[in-house]
Amino acid sequence: MIIDLHCDTFIRMYNAKENADVLESNDYHIDIDKLKRGGVYAQCFAIYNNKGEEYRTKDMYDRIGYMFEGLDKYSDDFYLYSGYEDMLSHKCNSNKICAIPTIEDLGPITGDISHIDRLHEMGFKILSLTWNYENSLGYPNSRNADIMGKGLKDFGIEVIHKMNCNNMIIDVSHLSDGGFYDVAKHSRKPFAATHSNSRALSDSTRNLTDEMIRVLSDAGGITGINFCSEFLEKGSRRSTVEDIIRHIKYIKNIGGIDCIAIGSDYDGINCELELYDASAYPLLIDELSKAGFTQSEIEKITYKNALRLLKDSEQGN
Repeated sequence: MIIDLHCDTFIRMYNAKENADVLESNDYHIDIDKLKRGGVYAQCFAIYNNKGEEYRTKDMYDRIGYMFEGLDKYSDDFYLYSGYEDMLSHKCNSNKICAIPTIEDLGPITGDISHIDRLHEMGFKILSLTWNYENSLGYPNSRNADIMGKGLKDFGIEVIHKMNCNNMIIDVSHLSDGGFYDVAKHSRKPFAATHSNSRALSDSTRNLTDEMIRVLSDAGGITGINFCSEFLEKGSRRSTVEDIIRHIKYIKNIGGIDCIAIGSDYDGINCELELYDASAYPLLIDELSKAGFTQSEIEKITYKNALRLLKDSEQGN
């Protein structure tokens, strides 16, 4: 069973001007058939916001509308996440896939906190504060040390508090290092790096340092292992299961088994993939077992740690 914390399937479809019919079967990394063959229990679908010359709030809601239309069209195969307990009920009584709406880059809210409540009412569960641009909340990951060291803006801290109150999960995968530590300081609830690996193994600013892994783990958070070759092995164009497991082992040694999850980045990456699409998850599970991971550890990596984060995000305020 798999919970995947990040994919860009709907944005890929939207940008290609694809009809939602292709969600049933396509040549992308993810479609309904592939998800079911891969044993995917829940899929986080991201709405990515491209800044261009400027952020456009209307464009974000247009993309959101497109995604919900597609999910509604295939309501026999998907149900929308509405809470941890409801998810467990569906697990016992349905063979549908849970669709968890997420946002990648809150730039389009342009300093207006009311959008967080609106996104919450629409069912969005995980929100990333930035992508690769500065916005009204904070600063992105960067090779520029000055930018990388900058923390959240006052509005970013306000958004953290609002998200905590709404039981929404903060995603730090594209955030500056300074912003990461501000999230750790100000969030009262566990947070996530939905699609980031180890910076010690692949020196990408999108990955986490050892200290960040420890802080994330101590906060009860998780990092979703990203299948992009560049985040697995700097300069590589081929993503291998061996490299994925190498990062999992390393992060386990730094932060423990409870902070590791899956964040494929399917349909947002262009490299050659040994885990060629979402139907290939059984290969990962088999190789994890061969690498010495116990059944309990594999279950934590593939879905139980993500389930725990969802549960913990909805407890207390």
